[in-house]
Amino acid sequence: MSKNDLLEFYLKEYNLSDPWDVVDLFEKKVSKYLGSKFAVSVDCCTHAIFLCLKYLNTKEKILIPDTTYISIPNAIKLAGYSVEFEKIEWDGYYYLKPYHIIDSACKFSKNMFIKDTLTCLSFHHRKQIPIGRGGMILTDDKEAYEWFKMARYDGRHLNVKYDNDNFDMIGYHMYMTPEQASIGIQKFENFIDKNLSIGSSETYKSLSKYKKLFE
Repeated sequence: MSKNDLLEFYLKEYNLSDPWDVVDLFEKKVSKYLGSKFAVSVDCCTHAIFLCLKYLNTKEKILIPDTTYISIPNAIKLAGYSVEFEKIEWDGYYYLKPYHIIDSACKFSKNMFIKDTLTCLSFHHRKQIPIGRGGMILTDDKEAYEWFKMARYDGRHLNVKYDNDNFDMIGYHMYMTPEQASIGIQKFENFIDKNLSIGSSETYKSLSKYKKLFE
């Protein structure tokens, strides 16, 4: 089944009138399963982390494991923060210290959401829900949820046609498409939760020798 056919299937299956309702449906399914009040889909986990940092907007130094993927310190630096690497063992997820942001690109299991965090997910083709490209932010904070919904979609107001929209914030072009969300729903409905992480501090090489890049 093609992406477009799959999208049409879920529009009919759930009696939805707007393709963007499929994105909302995927978010609700994931948030309910993982235990958060809200979920906001984006185009990748790295951008989820970037948006979390822009939302907090404190510009303090962030400590992350030296054994992680290179896009994470890149996102931290591009968001306007400084980066410091530390040697720490992690399995499935880790915090961006001292904040309550969690990189959970390698962990996806029932009720895993930790209260009062901004937890970032990945739907990369090597992850548990492999849709090719995509991410999500889990939160219990309605204010943060509403900010993320607009920030990821060019600063546009929800459910307002472009010609009628009045812009009042700078946004980012980081949304998940309805077609990708429909793949996510299909993968999610066939997902078997083995409560296993698929990445740890043993998965990635140390980035410590590149610390000058992020000074």
